[in-house]
Amino acid sequence: MGNRAVITTAERKIGLYLHWNGGRDTVEPLLRYCELKGYRAPSNDDYGWARLCQVVGNFFGGTLSVGIMPYSDDGRMDPGDNGIYVIEGWRIADRVLPYEGFVEQSSHDFDGMLRAFDEAMPEGERLGDLLDAEEVPSSELEIGDEVWVRDFDGRWEHYPVVARSEKGTPLVARYDHDGDWNWNPNNRIESDTALIVPRE
Repeated sequence: MGNRAVITTAERKIGLYLHWNGGRDTVEPLLRYCELKGYRAPSNDDYGWARLCQVVGNFFGGTLSVGIMPYSDDGRMDPGDNGIYVIEGWRIADRVLPYEGFVEQSSHDFDGMLRAFDEAMPEGERLGDLLDAEEVPSSELEIGDEVWVRDFDGRWEHYPVVARSEKGTPLVARYDHDGDWNWNPNNRIESDTALIVPRE
């Protein structure tokens, strides 16, 4: 017995088997955690499968809780319990439910699961305080807001908003040039939303 599920992509070439914690209340935070880590998604890159397996393997431990296999077809791959998740990027795009009348599990808190995945990672790879971040529209960023930005090595750091460009783009104090923050494109917050340290 378990609380099983299989994760695959639309191409259905590979299936990741979860023996435990196969409910959506674990799978969605698992995918979000991988997204926050900046991992390439399985739908785009084989390394995405490896990183997904790494995170979930660290979380479960042991030797029998996670499996990965060539995908045959939905009928043969359906493990029962929670069925099959079809992901695109780091989002659930489709679902093959295990039986008629299936009721979604909702016993795990989303933020609590993010933290559980983080605690299971090696210390140097944890997201830590980033998990407390608030997501806001970039157009609403204020001077002094501390914005989380992923550095080139994949680690997150936060920098204060210090100005706006002529086009209104928020600029953070990442790379200075005699007080000109617009000179380096890496100072610009051009995404639709931004993660910020919670405002007091």
